[in-house]
Amino acid sequence: MKCISVAGIPDEQLLNKIQSLHEKLFKDHVTLLRKAKGKPNLLFTVGIKHGEVVGYKIGYEITPDIFYSWLGAVDEKHRCQGIATKLMTEQHSYLKNKGYKLVRTKTKNKWRNMLILNIKCGFDVIGIDTDKQDEPKIILEKYL
Repeated sequence: MKCISVAGIPDEQLLNKIQSLHEKLFKDHVTLLRKAKGKPNLLFTVGIKHGEVVGYKIGYEITPDIFYSWLGAVDEKHRCQGIATKLMTEQHSYLKNKGYKLVRTKTKNKWRNMLILNIKCGFDVIGIDTDKQDEPKIILEKYL
């Protein structure tokens, strides 16, 4: 698998593949692009295998020093192959080269594999927030 990082909105062909995977996993590709367009210094980190998008991480700048890793997913048939770790490593390398000092993310207890991956990759739990449905979200940060 190769990883690519795209600053801003990807070209139409790649974006369609990302949205297709997002729809498959989250049943909502419509709001993805609408929400993404309003984010500052948007970054897509995409995993591609045999011409298909098998995973992605999307994030944006909070401050010139802090980046928020917002959304991520790996196609179900490609899980447990290290793709999420590779995407995270690629994203963090890109961010470090751009001068960011810290990456922040949020996850939920129900997405335990993502929580465990974040901790294994050096994130610290720094707090709890709630989403619009009052469901707890775990806040994590990692110094780059």
